[in-house]
Amino acid sequence: MPPVELILLLLSPVFLICVALEWRFAVLRQQNWYSWRDTMANAMLALLHQGSDMLALLLLMPFFYWLHQFSLFTIELSTLNLLLAFILQDFLYYWFHRGSHHVRWLWASHVAHHSSRFMNFSTAFRQSLTYPISGMWVFWLPMILIGYEPLLVFAVVALNLAFQFFVHTQAIGKLGLIEHIFNTPSHHRVHHACNPLYIDRNFAGVLIIWDKLFGTFVAEQASEPCRYGITDDFNSTNPLTITFYEWRRMWQALRCKERQQSAWQVLLKMPPKVPASPIGKAPK
Repeated sequence: MPPVELILLLLSPVFLICVALEWRFAVLRQQNWYSWRDTMANAMLALLHQGSDMLALLLLMPFFYWLHQFSLFTIELSTLNLLLAFILQDFLYYWFHRGSHHVRWLWASHVAHHSSRFMNFSTAFRQSLTYPISGMWVFWLPMILIGYEPLLVFAVVALNLAFQFFVHTQAIGKLGLIEHIFNTPSHHRVHHACNPLYIDRNFAGVLIIWDKLFGTFVAEQASEPCRYGITDDFNSTNPLTITFYEWRRMWQALRCKERQQSAWQVLLKMPPKVPASPIGKAPK
C-alpha cells in the first residue's frame, strides 16, 4: 500500500474519535455543526478519494522512480533533510492549494472539499476522487527531481494532510502565539468561508508563514462570522453530484456554441466568484 494511504489508514481511528467527540460537544452546546447526511457524504467521498489515490500512486510510482534517476542531488536520510523535506513540501502545497482556487481545471477537483455548508472534522474527509486526473501529484515532482526518494515524498505529503484534519473544526478558538507560525482552526475557518472578505485566503497546509509572505493571509474577524460553502447555490449530499459538479459545468461551457472564450480559457480561467443568494446557510 502506498505511504499516503497507509499513514492515513493508521490514523483513521484517531480521526473518527475526534469526529465523535466534536459531534457530542456540538450537541451539548446546541450547535448546528453536523448533519448526518452531510457527514455520510463526506465519509463516502473519503473512501472514493483514497481508492483513486491508491490506484494512481500504484500506476505512477514507476514513473516517479524513473524520474528520480535524473535528480540533481543524492539526499541522505537525516533529521535535517527530513525537516527540509517537510518545509519544502509545505511550500509546494501552498502553491498547489493557491492554484486550486485560481485555475479552473484544478478547482474542478478541489471544489468538492469546499462545497459543504458545514465546518467540522468530517469536512476534512470531503475530498475528490479526481485529484489524480487534475494533477495534484505534479506539484510534488520538484522534490523528486531535487533528490528526495519518492516514497519519502509521499510519506511527507500524507503527514501534511493528516495535520490538516485537525484544523477543520469550530470547537477550537484562537491559539495565541501558534497563530503566527502554524495553520490553525481559526485560519482554516477563514479559508472555508464564502464571505467576500475571506474568499481565496489562507492556503496554508501546516505553516501559515507562506500566506503572510505572499499576501494571502486574512485573520478571522469576530465582527465577520464565517459562512461556509461555495458562492454558488450548491447544496448536495450526493457524492457523485459533489464530485463532478464543476467538471460537468466545464463540459457544458466547452460545448456551448455561443461561448466567447477559447477552450483553454474555459479549462483554466476561473469564473467570477459572485455570491449567490441565499448563501452560506447550513441546512437543518
